[in-house]
Amino acid sequence: MSLCKDCIRGVRHEGTPEGKYEQIAGVKSYVATPTGDYPKDKVILLLPDVFGVELVNTQLLADDFAANNNVKTVVPDYLNGDSIPPDALNDGKFDLMKWFGSHGPAETRPPLDKVVAALKADGVTSLGATGYCYGGRYVFDLAYEKVISVSVVNHPSLLKNPVDLEKYRDEAKAPLLINSCTVDTQFPHEFQTKADEILGTFGPGYRRVYFGGCTHGFSVRGDLSDPRVKAGKEGAFKSAVEWFGLHL
Repeated sequence: MSLCKDCIRGVRHEGTPEGKYEQIAGVKSYVATPTGDYPKDKVILLLPDVFGVELVNTQLLADDFAANNNVKTVVPDYLNGDSIPPDALNDGKFDLMKWFGSHGPAETRPPLDKVVAALKADGVTSLGATGYCYGGRYVFDLAYEKVISVSVVNHPSLLKNPVDLEKYRDEAKAPLLINSCTVDTQFPHEFQTKADEILGTFGPGYRRVYFGGCTHGFSVRGDLSDPRVKAGKEGAFKSAVEWFGLHL
């Protein structure tokens, strides 16, 4: 596994999360529940980056999805209680490659699959998923396996060009939204162009939104003091809310 420097840095966003931690099939999960009545057969999975379920930015996004889509939003701890602390990389001493050695699919898919199975056993029949950076890889995988019915990825990482795009076209059924940006070594311009070429006529639905002046990580960990990044973060959220509203 290999990530760019912008996958592992960012600005904490302010606010007090309104959801709560729950154990779902033994997996710690942050759950944001809409106020009032809401459909019990739908859930949005928010699949975080390497900073995991504890990142305040991520929890606030989950709260906002629940409020705006009126759909329960679940952030599973698929990093097994071992996400990277927000400040761990500041001094350059954190061994990122060692961390990745114990956070591959063999370690991270089982808890994610447990949460999905538990939600389905509890009556959920329609799952949407939004993935950020590291989490984008899992959105693609869940779509391949037809576990989810709607896909959103934000500056996705760990995808292969064009293999994953062709596989999505050929095997997935979930409408796909990609939020992309200007500076992104994980999903650069040539990858973005190839996505449009391969998925532009994808039957279930495809859309890619581009946010100029933004860098990988902008939609969850961008510096909101930069007006273009703030507009990008808010725009990516708006496009995702609209996508779920249309397809979930």
